Amino acid sequence: MDFIDKIKQFSKRVETLKDTIQTEEATKTSLILPFFTMLEYDVFNPFEFIPEFIADVGTKKGEKVDYAIMQDNKPIIIIETKSCNSELNNKHINQLFRYFTVTNARFGILTNGIIYRFYSDLKESNKMDLIPFLEIDLLHLNEKNINELKHFRKTDFNMKDILNSATELKYSAMIRKALSEQINNPSDQFVKSLIKDIYSGVKTQAVIDKFRLIIKDSFNDYINDILSEKIKTVINAPSEISVTKENKREKTFTNMELEILNFIKDMLNNIYSDIIFKKTDNYIALQLGNNSRKWVCRVFLRQNEHLFLLHKFGDYECEYLFDEIAQLAQIKELIIDVANSCINS
Repeated sequence: MDFIDKIKQFSKRVETLKDTIQTEEATKTSLILPFFTMLEYDVFNPFEFIPEFIADVGTKKGEKVDYAIMQDNKPIIIIETKSCNSELNNKHINQLFRYFTVTNARFGILTNGIIYRFYSDLKESNKMDLIPFLEIDLLHLNEKNINELKHFRKTDFNMKDILNSATELKYSAMIRKALSEQINNPSDQFVKSLIKDIYSGVKTQAVIDKFRLIIKDSFNDYINDILSEKIKTVINAPSEISVTKENKREKTFTNMELEILNFIKDMLNNIYSDIIFKKTDNYIALQLGNNSRKWVCRVFLRQNEHLFLLHKFGDYECEYLFDEIAQLAQIKELIIDVANSCINS
């Protein structure tokens, strides 16, 4: 049974047990420890998984975080747990924050056995961000989050790789939340920005309120149109063609896209031979081997100037606008530096 099947099966277990569990201890035994066992940790090995890990805060002695996952005798992940019938709140976050500050862990997990929130110190070293970079809800799983959770399995755990992608995950989640809020209840500022080229009159509060309702309806209509089009595409797909999951993800590169990627590939041929091209709905990318975390660059093709984005390592990041492929030669050394960083990470 692969990991996806395991976690889906575990999700059904959580759904069945959650209403019968009344205490934090029962949550740990029935939900939390089996979850980390599923991630391949030996929860009964005190050299690997320590319960009641001491995390003294200032003058307060005897402070303990519920669990710590160890590596080379040092905590790499600390875990604060709550009962599955309690909602995770700011008080719980602050508690984990205090423990995180006084340990060497780079990741903190706050969980009630159903929702798992993953934190790190992306903004300031040894100071836990108050916003999680990843949230797993076992009752509402999606493929993207399952794939991210895989990286926390004992056999797959790579701190550098996780940290490299954590910032993008964090901001992606924040953007989705902001979009959801604007779709459900557009703010005055958002309404004004949308209608500035549509409505030439004075933007009074009455006008804004009127357009707020129109925008909400327009959002819903637009989303419904997209879903209907996707459903129509599936229904009208030729029935005699059998397509595997992997083939569904395959996309055809245009001549221009291949020209750009080959131009970059030529810069790196002396460094790395196993170079793969990747295409999504939003960008084309070049990565080293089959590891999607070792992407070197992404190119967002636009009507006017195109955007070239280099992988970020630490504080190093590069965004470059270009309209001719030859202009990329100006940042050849930067591209090579990033490729070397990918190789060594």
